[in-house]
Amino acid sequence: MKVEEKMEDKNPQQESQNNSNSEENLDFDEQDFGKILDEFEKQKEEKQSDLVEGEIVGINEEDNQALIDIGQKNEAIISLNQLRDEEGNLLFNKGDKINVVVTGFKNERPIVSYELAKKRALMDEFLEEYDDSNEYIIEGVIKKKNRGGYVVDCDGLEFFMPKTQSYLNPKTNPIGKKVKAIIVNVDKDKKSVVVSRKELIEREKQRIQQIIDSIANAKEPVTGVVKKITSYGMFVDVGGIDGLVHYSQISHKGPVNPAKYYKEGDEVKVVMLDFDKKKKHLSLSIKDAQPNPWDKIDELVEVGDTINVTVSNIEPYGAFVDLGEDLEAFLHVSEISWDKNVKHPKDYLEVGQNLDVEVIEIDKENKRLRVSLKKLLPKPIELFAKNHKVGDVVKGVVTSVTDFGAFVKIDDLEGLLHNQECSWDKSVKCKDILKVGDEVEVKIINIDTQKDKISLSKKALEESPFDKFAAKYKVGDVIKGKVKDIKDFGVFIMVDEGIDVLIRKEDLAPLKMDELQKDQEIEAVIVFMDKKNHKARASVRRLEKQKEKEALKKYNDDSSIKLGDLVKKKDK
Repeated sequence: MKVEEKMEDKNPQQESQNNSNSEENLDFDEQDFGKILDEFEKQKEEKQSDLVEGEIVGINEEDNQALIDIGQKNEAIISLNQLRDEEGNLLFNKGDKINVVVTGFKNERPIVSYELAKKRALMDEFLEEYDDSNEYIIEGVIKKKNRGGYVVDCDGLEFFMPKTQSYLNPKTNPIGKKVKAIIVNVDKDKKSVVVSRKELIEREKQRIQQIIDSIANAKEPVTGVVKKITSYGMFVDVGGIDGLVHYSQISHKGPVNPAKYYKEGDEVKVVMLDFDKKKKHLSLSIKDAQPNPWDKIDELVEVGDTINVTVSNIEPYGAFVDLGEDLEAFLHVSEISWDKNVKHPKDYLEVGQNLDVEVIEIDKENKRLRVSLKKLLPKPIELFAKNHKVGDVVKGVVTSVTDFGAFVKIDDLEGLLHNQECSWDKSVKCKDILKVGDEVEVKIINIDTQKDKISLSKKALEESPFDKFAAKYKVGDVIKGKVKDIKDFGVFIMVDEGIDVLIRKEDLAPLKMDELQKDQEIEAVIVFMDKKNHKARASVRRLEKQKEKEALKKYNDDSSIKLGDLVKKKDK
């Protein structure tokens, strides 16, 4: 029998589910209540007669009936269904004594009920044990409806609940509805019990409001107990009612998974954010019950500081690290290692790992911290520079080939072999002679530790065609070459060693730019040679002047010989 002798604590959210928004709050009128109660008792007296003891004088299984002698002219007939247990077994045999209630007569034969007798016995037992100094809360099912209210069945006990005390919408059908109510009136003489759902709800409302007022007016955070943890937050019991702490109200770090920080039964400090009276929803906050670390972030950490943190969560794009003081920072995947090919942070980090990082950004407005791990690690280019120098000849493996060159991995770093450093033949590119996976020998021609760049050369290991050219010619020598390229500033001619020599526009005379054709052979004199940068210039104009001087010299030499001969002849 679900009858409680004291008020029980209830969850306001749960009670809001029990109370439909359509329920009406009807005022209680004591005078009307008295009339309704009298009517209910009158109906009971009309329907029920005295409890009598009878004897089973016959059992007919085929007709599913039993005959009971109750001292009347005719035996009473009762259905065997009332005399069976839950498994269908008969509870009585022929000759057994049995208490029944006479409910009427049909064809001068008494109509009796064993079920009513059982209920009468239950009620007698309840009334005998009832103590009006205690409060009784019952839980039952609305069994039927009459003019004044409802009959609530509580494990075989029937209690009366007036409409004005039901807190139910009269436009709905409440039959079969489970309800809780408090006993408000007991008449042992008339064997009647009146219950009120309204009174129970009103008391619960008052209790909840008192708790809410105490939380709202508290000068300090109140202590609650974690009752249930969900994906969106957790419910915390404060003073007998449950409030929701949303996952965004747990930590100053931002939205977090509550299961990572708390378990059911933990005590927590909370403050009230809001209480929705209509929905009876209490919203609480744990983070607002604690000092906000961002208010004193400048005192805690500065950009450039090295701090010890704990990895709290790992994602494909980076990791979140816990600084303590209810602060969390983000370690982007690009700040984990100097290796530019990090596939996933979990290859370098694990949850719970302690490590030192450097603070690289503090965004107070958006409450964001960024840290770097790689800044505290030796820079690979610096290690490379310690182990290698410009001019070293090394071997590496081609990792990629592009339109502008190829990348060659040496130790743990990649250097660029540009197309212009691939071969002395400018028409040859890296993609023409190399593929990914090839081992290649190269010369280091530059190490830039500031820009993290390594420049390589393959042609530097081969004899330069210009060295051959410089060994064969010098400034002042006459060369012949074919026009290879015509530019606005001059033309390039290729000599037989495959060297491009520039003839500036002003050095072409007497030749004219617009009359030149590709592969046309031009003769010129070398006027400049830069062995370091592999550059040479020639001049047609200077060659012409040089030829004129030589012709004039020869002419003068020839003229002086003839004049001498004439003088000799005259003397003779």
